[in-house]
Amino acid sequence: MSNQEEKSSFKCGYIGIIGRPNVGKSTLVNLFVNHKISITSSRPQTTRHRILGIKTTEQSQFVFVDTPGVHFDRKLALNQIMNKTALAVISDVDVILFMLDRLEWGKIEQSILEEINKVSIPVILVVNKIDHLKNKSRLLPYIQTLSEKFKFNEIVPISAKTGESVDRLEKIISDCLPESMPFFPKEQVTDKTERFVVAEIIREKLMRTLGQELPYSLTVEIDSFKTKNEILHISAVIWVERKGQKIIVIGKGGEQLKNIGKLARVELEKYFDQKVFLQLWVKIKQGWTNNERALRSLGYKDES
Repeated sequence: MSNQEEKSSFKCGYIGIIGRPNVGKSTLVNLFVNHKISITSSRPQTTRHRILGIKTTEQSQFVFVDTPGVHFDRKLALNQIMNKTALAVISDVDVILFMLDRLEWGKIEQSILEEINKVSIPVILVVNKIDHLKNKSRLLPYIQTLSEKFKFNEIVPISAKTGESVDRLEKIISDCLPESMPFFPKEQVTDKTERFVVAEIIREKLMRTLGQELPYSLTVEIDSFKTKNEILHISAVIWVERKGQKIIVIGKGGEQLKNIGKLARVELEKYFDQKVFLQLWVKIKQGWTNNERALRSLGYKDES
């Protein structure tokens, strides 16, 4: 085979991952890339931005596009931006991974399918969390029902948590990618900056630590990021909407904030492989989740 033939046989493309909140999109991207690109938690709507996870092999470059979960239960400006960002990926990629949580099919899935019907690109339906299925005998008839809804290229049951059948899914994706030279250097694993990653890791610890509703009213902004004497010094602001929320984040005697900072620092030191000095501040920006100007200033934008 000539060098020219070798080059033309390389495959590369964007793979958009879409589904309702908490179906495992970010977990799957992290598994594919073998790197923590997207933060995860048990709470829906953890992912708020479009995030690229890049995996390069000898034959292919996969550019996975992790998106916020599609949801209709919140009407704030932040949620509208997240929905637009998620649905826009459908018309902006080479392959779609439409993810389901086990046997769940409802209004959200139907709405996503209606958007998918508007494009003509390969669509792979991914039935995730099969490790949680108590009665796996229901899976085959369910897959048959799903196959009647749309002409999917494949319907693949997987577990993003355990890795079950993910190798098979990767092969199916590769077969769908167009021939192209790589878009990114082979060592690159994401399009996001280190400052973005730091803010997301801190937000992940907040989401995993705090109560049910509070995580949706906070965001993190990096104020300072610099290395001095081989120590990475990071200063970050945790923005909340109300004084009562600030009190909860800080906790009695500052213990809650101290714990969150410790959890974040430990992970950041692993991520950067160096000592980290982390300072966290909690500030109030009233109504930021429903204020378009505030959202833009905090890095949230319509990525559609």
